[in-house]
Amino acid sequence: MSTPQPQMPQQAAPAPNWQAAPGASYTSPIPITRTHLGHALTSEWTKIKSVRSTMWTLGTFLLLVVGIGFLVATQTDDIDYVDVPYTIPAFFGLILGQICLITLGVLVVSSEYGTGMIRTTFTASPQRYRVLAAKLLIFFAVAFVVSAFAIGLVGLMASGMHSGASEVSWGGTVLKGSLYVSLLGVLALAVGSMLRHSAGAITTMLGVVLVPAILPAFLMMSESMRTLGEKMMDYNAPNALAKIFELDSEGAGGGSQLGLLAGVTGVAIAGAFALLERRDV
Repeated sequence: MSTPQPQMPQQAAPAPNWQAAPGASYTSPIPITRTHLGHALTSEWTKIKSVRSTMWTLGTFLLLVVGIGFLVATQTDDIDYVDVPYTIPAFFGLILGQICLITLGVLVVSSEYGTGMIRTTFTASPQRYRVLAAKLLIFFAVAFVVSAFAIGLVGLMASGMHSGASEVSWGGTVLKGSLYVSLLGVLALAVGSMLRHSAGAITTMLGVVLVPAILPAFLMMSESMRTLGEKMMDYNAPNALAKIFELDSEGAGGGSQLGLLAGVTGVAIAGAFALLERRDV
């Protein structure tokens, strides 16, 4: 019989040397791209088209402007359009429809503060100014396109019902009317960014729209306050839209009303950017 040979203990394999060679650096296989405003715009577009508040507010806006405009157009005669544009019926729907754009403008920013998702947004994009700029641009584009579509559709319907009754160009009313209500929505977005509270911002904007329309009736009772009441009457939202749609022949197309709203909106946007960088979330 053969004698079993003693087994020698196996030596452990040498540990691999994970140290990188001198001068070498790690390169990630994932491509790295510097972020820019385009990425923020894409993100905000995805948000605004995927939340239900956008569908409900814009749907209600279209229903009010187009629905009321159609009903008004059916109750008018050819003689009613002799010296006014065909988009006049849209004016009556915009009086209520502008509240929908104001509400959506507030919700675009305040809803993220309410749910706390704004922290995730600012973590993904630490440049806060870029986020707010993207919200403003996307909202304005959506509001303007939807408003122009609604006003233009009402104009086409009225034109079809009363063909040849009016020789007044109505393309300018589509652009200026859309711009006015869109700026109101942008102003609401800026207010929502500053207040960070949906109910508070919506209430504030309703005051901005409704108080100047109601208060002049009381101010004009006093001789000392009459001038202020008349100015407030000229520049409140309903009368501004009336001038834009040429219901007031002395309104010069609502240019001064648009200018005032643009100035106020610009100041509000500047305030929103300033507070955005100074406050924590």
